[in-house]
Amino acid sequence: MAEDVGRRAVIDMESWVCPVPLRDSPNVVMGHGGGGAMSQQLIEHLFLPSFGAAADANMGDSAVLDLGGLRLAFSTDSFVVRPPEFPGGSIGDLAVNGTVNDLAMVGARPTALSTAFIIEEGTPLVEVARAAEAMGAAALAAGVRLVTGDTKVVDAGSGDGIYINTAGVGVVAPAVDIGPRRAQVGDAVLVSGDIGVHGVAVMSCREGLEFATSVRSDTAPLTDLVAAMIRSGADIHTLRDPTRGGLAASLNEIAAAADVGVALQESLIPIPAGVRDACGVLGLDPMYVANEGKLVAFVAGGDAEAVLEVMRAHPLGAGAAIIGTCVPDHRGMVVARTALGGTRVVDMPAGEQLPRIC
Repeated sequence: MAEDVGRRAVIDMESWVCPVPLRDSPNVVMGHGGGGAMSQQLIEHLFLPSFGAAADANMGDSAVLDLGGLRLAFSTDSFVVRPPEFPGGSIGDLAVNGTVNDLAMVGARPTALSTAFIIEEGTPLVEVARAAEAMGAAALAAGVRLVTGDTKVVDAGSGDGIYINTAGVGVVAPAVDIGPRRAQVGDAVLVSGDIGVHGVAVMSCREGLEFATSVRSDTAPLTDLVAAMIRSGADIHTLRDPTRGGLAASLNEIAAAADVGVALQESLIPIPAGVRDACGVLGLDPMYVANEGKLVAFVAGGDAEAVLEVMRAHPLGAGAAIIGTCVPDHRGMVVARTALGGTRVVDMPAGEQLPRIC
C-alpha cells in the first residue's frame, strides 16, 4: 500500500483469481470492463486495496448518503458505446438514462446530473452536437437538469470519437430501503420486459457484424416506473438495471450480496424473437446481453402479483413477468430450469460477450 505521495500500490497477484488464462496478466484487457467476474476482481484486488481506508467497501452502482437527515443517492457512469448512434438511441441519451436508472434502482428520485465530454481531436462538430442534443432531450424526458460539466480533447488516435461521463444525485424518501443485500428467501424475481434488445440493437450496426433486424434499443428512464412500484406499498427489497453482463450478471451479483439462491424458470423470461434469432446467429446467450431500459426486482412473495399489475400498467413495464424465486438452496448461485425440464447454472460472465455496448 502507498505510504506517501507518488507511492505505488501493492497488488497481490497470487490471490487474484481472474479466470484463466488472464489471472497473471500484468495488463488491463477488455474483459476487465465487462461488468462480470473480471470487473469484480479488478475492484476487489486492485481498486479497493489501492483506495485503502478512503473506500466504501460496498461501492455499488449508487450510494445512499445521509446528509443531515436528507438522504441523497449519488452515482456516476461512463459511456464508450461504439457506434455512438444505433437503432433507438445514441451515446447522448444513454449517458442520461444510464445514470438516472442507477439512481432509481435505490428508490431515488433523480434531480441533477453533471456531464463531461472527452472528445478525440478531429471528431466532426456535428457528431458532438447530435450527442449533446440527445442528452438535452433525454434529460427533459427524465425530469433532471444538467447542472455542471467539463470538456477535454485528446490527441487524434488517443480516443474513439466521443466518450461521456455523467454523475447524478437524487433524493431518497425516508421509508425507502432498497438494496442488493435485502433480497431474501421467498422473494419473487420479476423483470420489467423483453431482455437483450439494447445489446442486439448496437451489434446490428457495428462494422463487421451488420445483420438485418428490427430490434431497437430500449434506452429509457425508469424513474416513473420505480416510483409507481414504490407507491403500491409493496415490500420491494432489491432493484437492478441489468446493463453490462445482462440479466445473468445482475442476478448473480444480487445472489452473492444477499447470500440467497435464485431459481429461474427459463421459459418465463421474455426474450423477443429478434433477439433470440440474432443471438443464435452470433452464438450469444440473451441472458448476458446488455439492457438499458429494463429492471429486475426482488419483491416479497406475497406482493409479487400486485407489483406485477402495477408494472404492466406502465408503458415501460407492459411486458413484465415473474421469472423466478429466491430459494435457500445453492446460495450465491443462479440456476435456471430449461424448457426440457433440466437445470443449468447461469454463471456470472467472466468478461463481456461483446464490449463497448454502453
